[in-house]
Amino acid sequence: MAQGGGMAERKIFAGAALRRLRRNHGLTQVSMAETLDISSSYLNLIEHNQRPVSAAILLRIAERFDIDPRDFAGDTRGEQTSALKRLFGHSDFADLDIVASEISELAEQAPGIAAAILRLAERGAGQDRGVPDAEPLAVRLVRQEIERWKNHFADLDAQAEALADELRLGSADLYGAISERLRARHQLAIRILPVDVMPDRLRRLDLHARQLQLSEMLEPASRTFQAATQLAQLEARGEVDALVAGANLPDRAAERLLRRHLFSYFAAALIMPYARFLRACEATGYDLILLQRRFGAGFEQVAHRLTTLQRVGARGLPFFMMRIDRAGQTSKRYAGASGSPLVASAQRCPLWNIHGAFARPAELLHDLVELEDGSQWLTFSRTVEGPTYGTQHPARFAVAVGVEARFASSLSVRGERGVTGTRVVPVGLGCIACMRPDCSQRSAPPAGRTLLFNERERTINAYHFAGD
Repeated sequence: MAQGGGMAERKIFAGAALRRLRRNHGLTQVSMAETLDISSSYLNLIEHNQRPVSAAILLRIAERFDIDPRDFAGDTRGEQTSALKRLFGHSDFADLDIVASEISELAEQAPGIAAAILRLAERGAGQDRGVPDAEPLAVRLVRQEIERWKNHFADLDAQAEALADELRLGSADLYGAISERLRARHQLAIRILPVDVMPDRLRRLDLHARQLQLSEMLEPASRTFQAATQLAQLEARGEVDALVAGANLPDRAAERLLRRHLFSYFAAALIMPYARFLRACEATGYDLILLQRRFGAGFEQVAHRLTTLQRVGARGLPFFMMRIDRAGQTSKRYAGASGSPLVASAQRCPLWNIHGAFARPAELLHDLVELEDGSQWLTFSRTVEGPTYGTQHPARFAVAVGVEARFASSLSVRGERGVTGTRVVPVGLGCIACMRPDCSQRSAPPAGRTLLFNERERTINAYHFAGD
């Protein structure tokens, strides 16, 4: 009760957030005002932060646009503000006397400009290091769009959940139910083909033969996922097309990447329907292995699904997920609602256990890491493998999921609640961004710091540099 009262007493200025919401839904100020039962002139004042958002209007926004009121209460640009503070805290800007309130105001009033500044700074840092931008434009655009939604697409989840309930009426075997749905409604038969017929394909739609052809190399969980993805392409295309159109992506490749992500999202939501999956998470303490068994899913599928649990009124814990290869290159990263710097950074610390997973294949490792800002994160890592073709080595990745350590008491670590006694490992966001002076693992000096040399001494750190 006291918490609600505090929120009602505090004035909430959220003009930029409300304006983004309106534009994302393709609404004019007049139509948005009608939806919220207020005048268009009053809405205009709110959007320009000349009036606060009242509690009543906040509740209407949450109800009619299916969003979390917390997205408007308090600092709606928290992650962006933190990144700007780190950027402008650099010694290069010391003479400009930039204060925290100015940074917060920039993130709140001009989020687009703030995002552009951070993007330019990221590119500049890459050029200073003599390395190209590792993330192609199309991939970055899609990742930013997914993060804008916090990787939760409510309409897709609702449709997939309704379809899952319908399929369950016909069969408890989801793969069999999907096969029958494809046959009866779409005149498509599933055919499993040998690897010598499909040497480099996992799934192929042959419209001439009216067949969905799947490779025999697919594991059962992957076979179900591929069949579910095909069903998504047939029955959720309208919703996916609307989401892609609303993203206003300037790049054709980005549109196709986002469409592929959304079809995969629907498939995962069909295999792990929202309400049932969330109940299972809470009942098992988010036990990753049990969740795999219970829903017939792969570890990577479960890990990704954990980042999507942001339904209004039925939220799961805010997990992030990341996938890297043996060389440390990132092929997937979803922050969800976690806002974790571990995902935002393009670099990683070798002390984080996600790298150690390759030395212990298929074993679930947990780690409690602390970043330089004092935040602590509980992470779970293990390897996953793709199908083996001919003489090629199987594709092997390390997948990590993580959540803030303050939620640790809600989690199960293979039969034990919480992580009492787990050693905290100090990590950074990659050597070039890490200012820890006493790390023996350091392989490069931090960007923007002056290197110091003393021929009479040798520290454990290969690079001695000027502090703050």
